[in-house]
Amino acid sequence: MTVSRSGVSGSNRDDPVSDVKRFQSILFPDGQILPEIDQQVQPDCFADLNLDQIVAAVSAGRDDYALKPFFYVSSRDVAEIRYRHDVFRDLESPTTADCIRTFATEMRRLRENISRTQKLYYELQRQRCLIDSVDGYCSSMRKFADALRRADVRSDGLTTFRLYLEEYLSSPRFRKMEADAQRITTQLGEIRYALLIAGKHITVRRYEPEPDYGADVLETFEKFRHEETRERLFIFRFALEMNHVEAAILDRVARLYPEVFSALAVFCSAHAHFQNPVIAQFDREVQFYLAWTEHMHRLRDEGLSFCYPTVSEQSKAESAEEAFDLALADKLRTDKGGRRVVTNDFSLAGEERILVVTGPNQGGKTTFARMFGQLHYLAGLGCPVPAKKAQLFLADQVFTHFEKQEDIGNLTGKLEDELLRVRRILELATPASVLIMNESFLSTTLKDALFLSREIMMRIVQLNMICVSVTFLDELVPMSASTVSMVGEVDRRDPSLRTFRILRKPADGLAYATAIAEKYRLTEGAVKKRIVGNVAGQPS
Repeated sequence: MTVSRSGVSGSNRDDPVSDVKRFQSILFPDGQILPEIDQQVQPDCFADLNLDQIVAAVSAGRDDYALKPFFYVSSRDVAEIRYRHDVFRDLESPTTADCIRTFATEMRRLRENISRTQKLYYELQRQRCLIDSVDGYCSSMRKFADALRRADVRSDGLTTFRLYLEEYLSSPRFRKMEADAQRITTQLGEIRYALLIAGKHITVRRYEPEPDYGADVLETFEKFRHEETRERLFIFRFALEMNHVEAAILDRVARLYPEVFSALAVFCSAHAHFQNPVIAQFDREVQFYLAWTEHMHRLRDEGLSFCYPTVSEQSKAESAEEAFDLALADKLRTDKGGRRVVTNDFSLAGEERILVVTGPNQGGKTTFARMFGQLHYLAGLGCPVPAKKAQLFLADQVFTHFEKQEDIGNLTGKLEDELLRVRRILELATPASVLIMNESFLSTTLKDALFLSREIMMRIVQLNMICVSVTFLDELVPMSASTVSMVGEVDRRDPSLRTFRILRKPADGLAYATAIAEKYRLTEGAVKKRIVGNVAGQPS
């Protein structure tokens, strides 16, 4: 099942901008922030629907952002889904996406610098590195604001964030921090000192103007110059951490210029945590959009379609055109065999709620069921979904009931385990839930499987819940007006070949048997023809 978010109102008490239109999050608008986001766990449906594979592929290379928890929280708020759709549309512009990627690169470099700074042993060196980080941070914020101003952003999320950023940069606190960092950095750069080295003793004093002997040295060695000289490149490697001699010299320099270093210490104490928490949160959350957009573009390059689905909290009329299993598509994208994913359509109208999928084994039925579940879960995340066109109901939870291997450590049998899982689902499910059942009750007799399936199907009908049931029981199709039959298609020219197309048509229970009989010439007409041919002595 999924984890649905009810939303809690957040506050930014640490936010230095108080008179700005409140921006809380690029993912959760109107202050609906989930404070415990990093405590969320993977929903139960992920493994069955291969959503775990999808999220792993999407978030690959972005481990430092810890994006997975954002995929564990779905929404039934249509306004929030549209909010995310609009941000995604903005990021489909290369200019806007590049602008935010540049910002993200600068923020990543900043985090790396801060991490290195915190590991330094000598306090004065830490202070200098910190003020350099602050100065770079202020410069990056200015550049980002300028780039966002030039970008054609139209979503409420990015326009509100842009306003927030501009107001933050105009706030007295930021301007003072920026000015102080520039002033102290300039003062540090103007410091001059001299070292008098006598044996093992080093004396540090203020620099006083002295003659420049450089010209005399050059003149002295001029007579040794050749017309053609070979350029030699020397690479000097500097360790970030100072050694004890360098630290001692720096300590003496600080004593020579107490005013500058005192101002540096005061500045570092006041701005030890200088990053704006809202902007830092934006930097993490916006990666959700960038990661999905980049993954989507990789599959679009393969000729597959994505769309912004029409979503509803009320209407259960549904449809999708050219939809596909996203995990399978990504796997085939890197498959050297050249295989391509097969797309499928489906629709539910009026009283229809349940798709009963039958057909030959290995014909794409389970893939279809996974696709159906993926579409509903991704719609609740506000992501563009893998289909050319889609209209989807926003589910409060997505449940799955797939066949599992028997656990020898479990005291219950396989059938009992299946029934316990179904009972738990039906206890938790609501009319707003979506259920994906895949070949349940294979471990029992046909008679018992039919009895159990009918009982469970009646409970699903009573709940008025949307469901896909992949089954070998054709008898489930005509149970009520809620059920719709879909059948796995085989190749007409070679019935042993699967097309992996799932079509809306009646299940007669004979389609596959007839196809096999035709292939091996075992139909009544073919058998009679062979008998006549054998009697006549003709080759059949």
